[in-house]
Amino acid sequence: MSIYDFQVNSINGELVELSIFRGKVLLIVNTASRCGYSRQFAGLQMLYESHHEQGLEILGFPCNQFNEKEPGSNFDVQEYCKSIFGVSFPLFEKLELRGPTAHPLFQYLTQQAPFQGFDTQTSGGLWMHNFLQDKYPDIYSGNGIKWNFTKFLIDRNGDVYGRYETATEPNEIELDIESLLLR
Repeated sequence: MSIYDFQVNSINGELVELSIFRGKVLLIVNTASRCGYSRQFAGLQMLYESHHEQGLEILGFPCNQFNEKEPGSNFDVQEYCKSIFGVSFPLFEKLELRGPTAHPLFQYLTQQAPFQGFDTQTSGGLWMHNFLQDKYPDIYSGNGIKWNFTKFLIDRNGDVYGRYETATEPNEIELDIESLLLR
């Protein structure tokens, strides 16, 4: 099984076979436009504009499971992300990412790239670690998605290269992206 075996619905409801991205480097991100980390949309858009022509695709998957930070319809999400953050990379329908109703794509991603903890040497990583341990210990346990803006980097062969947690800013992944684009 690979990333190319999955299907998802675009934010407009059209079925998308991920195999259409074969040969591309993918950054799959669970997003939430009303989250404090939504500032990362700007960094994601910069990565997209800088590296799209070399073969990078960023795929945004809105989710409302973490403090209900993605309210509204898919249309509302798309319009908000476009008008407020200038997002031009593909967005998909809101999904469940955790628990028994988690979309199979995210079940696969979290199996391929288990949770390795937050980088507690950084202030953002330490904050996320403490926040989840204190407020949401059930979310902290296991390999599931921990919060909005978890990122999965996929190489041109469809293999999961790495998982980057919420506090990892998009520009911190750029060297890994550039390395995969050169392969």
